[in-house]
Amino acid sequence: MSIPIAPTDAAWLYAEKADMPTHIGCLSIFRIPDAAPESYLLDLVDSFRSTRIFSLPFNYVLKRSGIGKLLPFWEVLEPDRIDLDYHLRHSALPRPGGERELGTLVSRLHSYPLDRSRPLWEFHVIEGLERNRFALYLKAHHSLVDGVAGTRILRRMLSDRSEAGLGGPPWSFAERDLPDLGVAAPARPRSQPALLDTLKLQGAAAWAAGKALAGQWRASEDEIVRPFAAPITPLNRRIGGKRRFATQNYALERIQRIARRADVSINDVFMALCSAALRRYLGELGKLPDESLVAGMPVSYRNAEDTRAGNAISFILSSLHTDLAEPVERLRACHESARAAKDSLTGLSSDSMNQYTMLFMAPYMMQIVLGVGGYARPMHNLILSNVPGPAEALYLNGATLEEIYPISLLFNGEALNISVLSYNNRFNVGFTGCRDSLPHMQRIAVYTGEALVELEKALKIRRRRTS
Repeated sequence: MSIPIAPTDAAWLYAEKADMPTHIGCLSIFRIPDAAPESYLLDLVDSFRSTRIFSLPFNYVLKRSGIGKLLPFWEVLEPDRIDLDYHLRHSALPRPGGERELGTLVSRLHSYPLDRSRPLWEFHVIEGLERNRFALYLKAHHSLVDGVAGTRILRRMLSDRSEAGLGGPPWSFAERDLPDLGVAAPARPRSQPALLDTLKLQGAAAWAAGKALAGQWRASEDEIVRPFAAPITPLNRRIGGKRRFATQNYALERIQRIARRADVSINDVFMALCSAALRRYLGELGKLPDESLVAGMPVSYRNAEDTRAGNAISFILSSLHTDLAEPVERLRACHESARAAKDSLTGLSSDSMNQYTMLFMAPYMMQIVLGVGGYARPMHNLILSNVPGPAEALYLNGATLEEIYPISLLFNGEALNISVLSYNNRFNVGFTGCRDSLPHMQRIAVYTGEALVELEKALKIRRRRTS
């Protein structure tokens, strides 16, 4: 069976180059139960390997013949055509198995494109992490999932009860056990009135999307950021294919207390932390521009009931106000800029958001496809992404999920991505950078933590010992 690929999903396939893979990832760290047998991880991997049920989109492969060379389609594979030994990998860290060793391995795994002759995903079990822990690294092409969909897929294999047994790997849930993933049977020919109604709805959606986009260009509000108005910085050079990945982890309560004290959102605080870190980093390089850096920020329009594969995200542009030195003033300015950007999308339906995203992102994606990114003024300086994760503690066959980090993609002219995923009262930040063009990326991660302390002091928030 063949399934057409939606334009917003196909764009990630067209944009991919050998040194610019367009997959995303998720790193989950678990603590093995104290009473677990020595064979716990081997048994876990054996259980995964014995599971031969593949749900959507884990059984999709890119159709490569005929019209599929021009207009991509997904082909749905039968289980016997999927080589699970290729997709499921088991690795071990060299001692001492600390954050550095894990980061080095994940950076290397994330650097290589997925094989387009196979379903576009890999699942890595990584043992040998200090303090009796192990990690899972799920890698999937962005044409299959966005961050929200990927988090929901991973959530299916976890339980909110520590005593629960193994429910199965994320690819194993049969369609009858899943909510609708948006893949329907081949459509019947539509009657002429029904076809006209569909065209009218799509036309109305396109009109609303175009109106919203035109309104942004005409807006007189200072906080509206227009595309390709970002300054050129060391973040916006040509990149290579190798990646570097770093993490930071904070108590979510610290972020929430700042948000309440300053009357802003959690995402505004995240923006301000990144702004402070980048302002310091670029200042030390002597490359801090007079103009503010601009962040491109994905906005999900996937509702709680929408469990489809694929992408349901749009983008906004927001000023990070790296031109402001005072931390609280910078935080409130970030809030105003993000508010103005989100307000410009108010009232758009899901169909209109889809049309808006294609119109808004077309020049940026064309720049990537043509390979001219990094030569001209960038649409934005970096991507900041905030994905809400599970609020409760989760378990895998008795192992406690302690931390979970998003890992993203990069393009020419965009050497850094900072993404956050909240989970169980923790704020988990993943930094994905180009190893070759972004020196000392780890400093940005460290400076983000120091910016958090700076904001707490500026707002006179006393840090609690437990956070």
